[in-house]
Amino acid sequence: MLQIKNLNKSYPIGDTSLHVLKGINLSVENGEMVAIMGSSGSGKSTLLNIIGMLDEADSGEYILDNLPIKNLTEKKAAVYRNKFLGFIFQSFNLINYKNALENVALPLYYQGMKRKERQELAMFHLEKVGLANWAHHLPKELSGGQKQRVAIARALAANPKLLLADEPTGALDTTTSHEIMAFIQQLNDEGKTILMVTHEEDIANMCKRIVRLRDGIIIEDKKVNQVRAEQYV
Repeated sequence: MLQIKNLNKSYPIGDTSLHVLKGINLSVENGEMVAIMGSSGSGKSTLLNIIGMLDEADSGEYILDNLPIKNLTEKKAAVYRNKFLGFIFQSFNLINYKNALENVALPLYYQGMKRKERQELAMFHLEKVGLANWAHHLPKELSGGQKQRVAIARALAANPKLLLADEPTGALDTTTSHEIMAFIQQLNDEGKTILMVTHEEDIANMCKRIVRLRDGIIIEDKKVNQVRAEQYV
């Protein structure tokens, strides 16, 4: 599914540069649920941005679903993102003036799907996350947990190969976090591949594998006995 080999990334700072990722090697197989952990400045967000095609490495290989990801124009990166990836963000990133249905349908619009088809598919995914009755509500009318469920439905709408979750429970209370994680685990049980950045140990242990970064280097990569979120719900 995903292979990264000897990935390096630096950012210029004045007359010098900051070496953020230092020869990262990472492989994620179909159906895995992987947590990426590390303190601020460890490189985890940079790594996620490169995997998400929001940034580009200085050197190394990045292969996604057998396709080399390199030298992308902004237009081509957008096409690949829409084809391969679904994003779940801590801040939800919903469009405030669009209702839940319209937010979920947005990726399908960029795929060129006809309006009736994308609305039907968006409603299907809202039903999947338990929010069909909230389809015509604006984000300001939803709770934090409901907003994250809309964001998950939007991420799933285009049937991505890989779900990227950046601190998906960071803005939620503990109970709601466990509800969201129970749903994400269910998606993984159904075969969806998930890569999640988190700084919370309890959330990381709800994944099946934890990769720890420190100063741009992977210091640990291990499988864990997954803690099921539903036991806390």
